[in-house]
Amino acid sequence: MRMMIGKGVFRRLPLLMLGVLVAQTAVAALQFKDRYSPWNAKREARRETRYILLHTTEGPGKGSLEKLYRYGEAHFMVDTDGVVYRLIDRRRVAMHAGRSMWEGITGLDDYTIGIEVAGYHNRAITKAQIAALRELLDQLKVTYRIPDQNIIPHSMVAYGAPNRWHRRSHRGRKRCGMQFADRSLREKLGLKSQPLFDPDVKAGRLVNADPYLALALFGSAREQTKAAAHFDGDSAMIIAPGRSAWDIARDKYRNSNTRYLFPDGRELRGDQVTNWKSMPAGTRVVLSADARENDEERLLEIGTESGVGDLAGDEALASTTIYFLKDGRVRQGSEMTREQVDALPSGTRILVGYVHGGYLTAKRSAFDICGAKWNSPTTLYRLQDGRVLTGEQVTEGSLPPMAMVFFVR
Repeated sequence: MRMMIGKGVFRRLPLLMLGVLVAQTAVAALQFKDRYSPWNAKREARRETRYILLHTTEGPGKGSLEKLYRYGEAHFMVDTDGVVYRLIDRRRVAMHAGRSMWEGITGLDDYTIGIEVAGYHNRAITKAQIAALRELLDQLKVTYRIPDQNIIPHSMVAYGAPNRWHRRSHRGRKRCGMQFADRSLREKLGLKSQPLFDPDVKAGRLVNADPYLALALFGSAREQTKAAAHFDGDSAMIIAPGRSAWDIARDKYRNSNTRYLFPDGRELRGDQVTNWKSMPAGTRVVLSADARENDEERLLEIGTESGVGDLAGDEALASTTIYFLKDGRVRQGSEMTREQVDALPSGTRILVGYVHGGYLTAKRSAFDICGAKWNSPTTLYRLQDGRVLTGEQVTEGSLPPMAMVFFVR
């Protein structure tokens, strides 16, 4: 229903009431639709809200909406026509940030509102999306007192654990939403300030694994435009000298939904590739639009093509690298020597970039150990019979005492 206000009314209204009417009129400009995820009622209330993370779905609106609904991966989705879908109550935790860090704070799901924008990281969003997103951000900024510099792309905060290409925890895991660092787009969204450097790389907590992405996020307007061209065009999806499987697929490089089309006509899924060092130039990488925003973390295995260095890099002896020994013991890297690690046999399972939370007891619940992350897909539980379950596979009542808890830091 449209509100009609006579011209003389404004002169008679107290200033506070006038502000309320203006806010209500602005709210009416947004078209909301409820598509609450089945996970909504299962998610904990967020204790604090410091940031808003902007994502791109990397797929068309309809399919993306269903995926976000299925996994509960965002609070809102802004479709190409400007319609805003509500997926998770804005006061609850939505699992959208994944492995993340900003200003030394990790696990940003606990501190953020996540907004998915239907589209791709290297394509312009629609005028309707700009108008709707600007209005939505205006409302959230007022509600949570969030400054403009704390409204940032997912690619700015996502980070990756060591892998065969990068030996340390590194920035560059995601390109998601990178255009929301673009100065001209931010101006259209009413955002007057933005981060000009990566605080975690500057402090040495992470290393920069992607200079092009860093320029697209933090460079001058000219540098941003030049860097964005690196991620555009058909050649950006083809393995070549200087462009590896990780450069293209990032954390989805070994995902079962990622396909590799070899020059000789063969095709393999990411989980079928065994020799990453011999991936031929000209191999095309095809990413799935149905893949989760952040892949479920899983146990890695030492094998003939994957030594400890390929899986944990320089963090093999860190407390955040967890080894599941074949005799049933679980050890952190900080409890082992280099000689012991190097002697681990094929088939030994590893978690990289995790906190060993200890055991569940009658007086120590999963929530006591890792808070709202207790039912996250990245949280893992090792039962006494050796089985490992994700947070999405358990309920608090189903977890037996003495299960070990591991969560992303």
